[in-house]
Amino acid sequence: MIVWINGAFGAGKTSTARELIDLIPHCTLYDPGLIGGEMERLLPQKKLAEVSDFQDLPIWRRLVVDTAAALLAEVGGALVVPMTLLRQEYRDEIFGGLAARRVPVRHVLLSTDETILRGRIAAREDAADDPETNERNRRWAYEHIEPYRTALGWLTGDAHVIDNTALTARQTAESLAEAVRDGAAGVCEIVQTPEPAAETVAAGVLLFDEQDRVLLVDPTYKPGWEFPGGVVERGEAPARAGIREVAEEIGIELTEVPKLLVVDWEPPRPPGYGGLRLLFDGGRLSAEEAGRLLLPGPELRGWRFVDEEEAARLLPPVRCARLRWALRARERGTVLNLEDGVPVG
Repeated sequence: MIVWINGAFGAGKTSTARELIDLIPHCTLYDPGLIGGEMERLLPQKKLAEVSDFQDLPIWRRLVVDTAAALLAEVGGALVVPMTLLRQEYRDEIFGGLAARRVPVRHVLLSTDETILRGRIAAREDAADDPETNERNRRWAYEHIEPYRTALGWLTGDAHVIDNTALTARQTAESLAEAVRDGAAGVCEIVQTPEPAAETVAAGVLLFDEQDRVLLVDPTYKPGWEFPGGVVERGEAPARAGIREVAEEIGIELTEVPKLLVVDWEPPRPPGYGGLRLLFDGGRLSAEEAGRLLLPGPELRGWRFVDEEEAARLLPPVRCARLRWALRARERGTVLNLEDGVPVG
């Protein structure tokens, strides 16, 4: 189990975590910030210059998950993780990666009055006898107050909230430990999709509204928007897998086998194995049918119909290219063969 303590910089996450490990049996403190600190040694300066925060580095997010899994395998028990996560897509990637490894996460948000928060930041001393470093760290913390305010919309809905404005670190830890014991800080409901151990075949289904906009869904367990669909199970026909996934994900029962639009070979990109990605045309939904769309809470948090331009802003580049060629194939009444999103043959 992981107890992930989230909150603004200066909310008291680390001091609470240090108290908490004495209150929950077999606990180990795990600070992903240490991994971020090592990025300067691991990566070339050119790569580091591309981001302003180590959380923006995919390697950091991947190592956070891998290290947590390795720590739990080594020491057992529970990990207490004091780490600010303000971007929902990073939460999806990290928590989804942990869920894929069958690691349950209890997400807790320490909510602190902003006046108190600013006072704590002002008094913060990270590096003894180094005023310049301390001032830089304080300025960095101040700059993240506004992103924290913006993130509260999804944070308060995702995490168990503890108002620690008037609490000491010990009192906050005691409140948190009680919330873990009585289930108030429950396990995050993230679909546990096992990580592939080899190449996979996946089937996606494009569904359209009466304005010919395409349906996208927002998974809780990975970053970015996606088409309804999923991995084809052993012995399952790809088109039937698409029908099954549409029914499971959004509650729409397709009465006809969807037509194939594109076959895209996705090359392996470590740690992924790649494989074949198929997109099918599931047809047009009437307004009444679209009104019956349902979302399973643990798997999807939202859906929307989008035009091609909006889809380009929501989808990762490879998926966007796949969609673009699928729409061209639909217009031409043909099937296209792609390799990494590029037509071949």
